[in-house]
Amino acid sequence: MPPGHAVADARAHSPATPLAALWRLRGYLRPYLGRLIVMLAAAFASVATALVIPLLTKALIDSALATGDRSLLLPIGLAATGLGIAQAALNFTRRWVQASAVTGMEQAIRRDLYAHLQRLDVGFHDEWQSGQLLSRATTDLSAIRRFAGFGTVFLITNVVTFAAVVVLLFHLNWWLGLITGGIFLPVGLVSARFERRYRVLSRRAQDQQGDLATYVEEAATGIAVLKALGRHAQAEAKHGAQASLVYQTQLAKARLRGSFWATLDLIPNAVIGLIVALGAIATSQHALTLGGLVAFITLTLELVWPIEAMGYILASGQEAATAAQRVFEILDTPPAVVSRPGAVAPAAASGPARLRFDRVEFAYPGTGHPVLLGVTLDLAPGQTLALTGATGSGKTTLLHLVPRLADPTAGSVTLNGTDIRDLPLPVLRTLIGSGFEDPTLFSVSVRENVTLGAPDATDEEVEQALAVAHADFVARLPWGLDTRIGEQGMALSGGQRQRLALARAILARPPLLVLDDPLSALDVRTEEKVTAALRQALAGTTALLVAHRPSTVLLADRVALLADGRIVAEGTHAELLATEPRYVELMGDVPAEAVTR
Repeated sequence: MPPGHAVADARAHSPATPLAALWRLRGYLRPYLGRLIVMLAAAFASVATALVIPLLTKALIDSALATGDRSLLLPIGLAATGLGIAQAALNFTRRWVQASAVTGMEQAIRRDLYAHLQRLDVGFHDEWQSGQLLSRATTDLSAIRRFAGFGTVFLITNVVTFAAVVVLLFHLNWWLGLITGGIFLPVGLVSARFERRYRVLSRRAQDQQGDLATYVEEAATGIAVLKALGRHAQAEAKHGAQASLVYQTQLAKARLRGSFWATLDLIPNAVIGLIVALGAIATSQHALTLGGLVAFITLTLELVWPIEAMGYILASGQEAATAAQRVFEILDTPPAVVSRPGAVAPAAASGPARLRFDRVEFAYPGTGHPVLLGVTLDLAPGQTLALTGATGSGKTTLLHLVPRLADPTAGSVTLNGTDIRDLPLPVLRTLIGSGFEDPTLFSVSVRENVTLGAPDATDEEVEQALAVAHADFVARLPWGLDTRIGEQGMALSGGQRQRLALARAILARPPLLVLDDPLSALDVRTEEKVTAALRQALAGTTALLVAHRPSTVLLADRVALLADGRIVAEGTHAELLATEPRYVELMGDVPAEAVTR
């Protein structure tokens, strides 16, 4: 499960009950209302044809066979054959129409869910396990589709079938019809008990499957670590323990479903046995014709499937309702970072931007522990500032505030004098080039990865950005820029991934560049080359760098030392080496030639 407060926050905004969540899905079916009407009409017509056939049987026995009038045999036989063909055609129509409607609904929910996940802030994704999100976007949506496609149709048609059959049975013999109709009472009691217990097991199973998906994903992405440390046996044991939980819960669900369906099998068949005995007595006393008895038994048999299907409907419905609640836990979570109402894009401006942090404070939600305390920094247009400090001092957090991956809890960040919260988010992020210490690459080509922030860039511009990042290895890949680099770029070395991420950040030549230790994975020789090229690239932009190495610090005009969430010293590299012991300790043994630029 995700951390407790994440689940609590999500459920605070989600429907109170699974059934309420299921009811809310009706909005996704509205565009398909016409198809649904056709689907239900075909289903009702199919039920009607099925119920007419026993009445034809009654007419055949009581009129044609009992009286010897064989002139009715052919019309009744043709009518029964026609009804059978019509029922087949109607069932085909229903299935075809419902498939197009429910798959369209599933696609719409999946599209909205993915779009909302993109809107949710980084803090949300930090708190939630990826497997839990993945299971909601796949397994849960499949459960909703199955119930919407078959469960709802069976539920409606079975209720109509039950009511119509009971009315016909009353018409044939009122007291036998009353006995048969009484079957609903025990079925209702058993179903209510089953629904209460199955709801708990269904939610537990779906949450456990999300946990299992998370573990499998982590094991797959961390396979190199597990192998290198020889922990495959321990990983297998942990996976087995989690899989065992899923197994036990699924087994409990199967036991509950099995006992419920067995009960539903028993009740209607016991009633049929009683009807046969009582019907025979009624026929012998001439209260019911022989044809009426056959029709009565045939119609009673029509109740067996609706009653037996109730088990599938309730199980499928409960799983779909729980799935809907889990989906709405995501959809109802409000994004913490959004564009303010009335946010207006600034007039187009060329050249580097001015960035200012004014008494910025930040604390992660739910922790109460401040990460940043009154940070004030001013970067003039075209200036490069290196931000350094010990691990955990808040450097990366400060960088995340610039593209609004999070918002400060106090103070403001301004770009060219405008609070960045007053800028539309898409506009703000086109003004900023971002590169992070842990570079994220996607399972697409090198070109698509590098142009992610500048999709209109030409191949020449891409080549220039790769040259700045000294990513010359791209030319040696099998298909050059068109080479797919695999999931998360794991086929590349850490340094290669970092150079591609650096090329992506600088490709668009943004007014503001934010880089989090962009050279940490490079060897000394490559770092020297990239540093020289990067110095030229930074000349036309404002840049904020997180830096730990003297070579990276020397790219900056100024250096700010962050400690315990505060800026404790600011100046040039040489000034801080001369006046700030904490800075000297961070830089380690600095060669004499590295003291000046």
